[in-house]
Amino acid sequence: MRLLPALGLTAALISGGPALAAGGVSITSYGHSALLIQGGGSSVLLNPFRAVGCATGLAEPRVSANAILASSRLLDEGAPNVARGKFLVDPGSYQVGGLRFEGIGGPHDRVGGRRFGQATIWRWQQGGLNFAHLGGTAAQLSASDKVLLGRPDVLIIGVGGGAKVYDGREAAELVRELQPRVVIPVQYVGGTPPKDCDQGGVQPFLDAMAGTPVQRRGSRISLPGKLGDSTVIEVMR
Repeated sequence: MRLLPALGLTAALISGGPALAAGGVSITSYGHSALLIQGGGSSVLLNPFRAVGCATGLAEPRVSANAILASSRLLDEGAPNVARGKFLVDPGSYQVGGLRFEGIGGPHDRVGGRRFGQATIWRWQQGGLNFAHLGGTAAQLSASDKVLLGRPDVLIIGVGGGAKVYDGREAAELVRELQPRVVIPVQYVGGTPPKDCDQGGVQPFLDAMAGTPVQRRGSRISLPGKLGDSTVIEVMR
């Protein structure tokens, strides 16, 4: 990697609210790699999906946010017209809703993008926390990518394996290199994989991260604006 009008939407614009404006965020998971992050007076939705492929059977995240960050244009991780907000999918620098986003582009898969094209990983600051969103890629990060990402407070990373997502071992290696304070694993299957889905569950990642504290708090968590120094895994939904 290297730097580089919707119908049927019933939800109103969601904001972080006064309690979160000074620091900290709340995070809601819709499954697959779709997360809504609220805080700092803004809301950010990651990877809205159509209920296809490995997202078959999930309720599509038909919500609104200031910014929508998609890993790619694949329908299970960057579907347009599912959610309402400023849709960002291409690498570059963007300013939306008082937040600044940096998109870093590179291959989506392990074969230079020849199978699934290009993907974008994202970094930004919200609610006093530094975020890195690697929810939809299987490509190795270069040394310069790692410098650009720095040490994230919150790392969102795909762990389910398959042709376009890190497997548990690959994800664990990146976690150990980046040393985030909170890891949120995404892009894994919670039960029997749907037909034609090549992704597995979260357990291989947890096994590869043996010894790291794991918390399971359901589909919604709150994080303070200042986190501890050691790594904690938050398994959502």
